[in-house]
Amino acid sequence: MKTGLVLEGGAMRGMYTAGVLDAFMDQGICFDGVIGVSAGALFGVNLLSGQRGRVIRYNKRFNADPDYLGLRPLIRTGNIVSTEYAYQHVPLELDIFDDETYCASQIPFYAVVTDIERGEPEYIRVESVYKQMDVLRASGSMPFVSRPVEIDGKSYLDGAITDSIPFEKFLEMGYDRLVVVLTKAAGYIKKPIPKALAKLFYEKKYPQFAERICNRHVMYNASIKRLEELEQSGQALVLRPSVDVKISKIEKNPEKLQELYEVGLRDANAKLAQIQAW
Repeated sequence: MKTGLVLEGGAMRGMYTAGVLDAFMDQGICFDGVIGVSAGALFGVNLLSGQRGRVIRYNKRFNADPDYLGLRPLIRTGNIVSTEYAYQHVPLELDIFDDETYCASQIPFYAVVTDIERGEPEYIRVESVYKQMDVLRASGSMPFVSRPVEIDGKSYLDGAITDSIPFEKFLEMGYDRLVVVLTKAAGYIKKPIPKALAKLFYEKKYPQFAERICNRHVMYNASIKRLEELEQSGQALVLRPSVDVKISKIEKNPEKLQELYEVGLRDANAKLAQIQAW
C-alpha cells in the first residue's frame, strides 16, 4: 500500500497547508509521495526539506514588502510576485531552502503545471528545488498577473487551471490511499470567472488555455464531488479549514497569515491519530 499526499493551491490560503505540514513534521509523519499544485507545490517542498516553520516565517517577513508582492513588481515585470526576489534572493540568501535535505529524502515530489499552448496539465517530478525552481515558479504563476514561464521551449502557467486538486493523477500512479489538503472550507463552490477576461488575455494566442480558464469552475466542482466519494469509501482522508478565515490571495497582513496557519495546525493535530493509523 502506498499513501500519497495531495496539496491544493490557493495562493495565500496556502498558509493553511503550511500549518498542516508543520503538524506532520512535528509528529514525523511521512508519505510515499507528494503532489502539489500552485501554492501547494511552492509550500509543500518544505516538508521534504524538513524546514518546520519556514513557510509562515518568510511569508510574514516578506509579503508586506511592496517590492516582493503586489502592484510594484506587476508593473515592473508583469509578475505580481517578484521573480528575482521570491525565487532567488529568498531561497538562496534570505531564508535559505535546504535543497540537500530535500534531495536526500528520496520521496517523489511532483508539481503540476499547465502547458498554455495545449491547455493541458503536466506533472513534473522535482528532484532538486534549486535546479528546477522554474517548475515551481510555473506551477504558482497565476494567470492574468504572471508572465508565462519558459521551460525547455514550452510555455507554462498555474497548474491549478487544469488540475486544481491532483488526486486522480496519484490514483493513476498507483497510490492506494490519499491524504488531501484543501484550502477552502467545506461547502465551497467555485464560481465562473468573466469569460471576457479570459478571452481578452489569452484567446487569440492560447485559445485552449482560455477555454480551460472559462471552464475551471466546472472541473473544480466535479473534483470536489469525486473527492467526497473517495472520502466516504475510505480511500481518501481530507483536511479542509474548519474555520473560514477571510484572506486575500496576496495577503500581506502577518496576523491574518498567522491566523490561517494556526487553523491548519489545529486541524491536522485533531486528525493525527486517524492519519497515523493509516
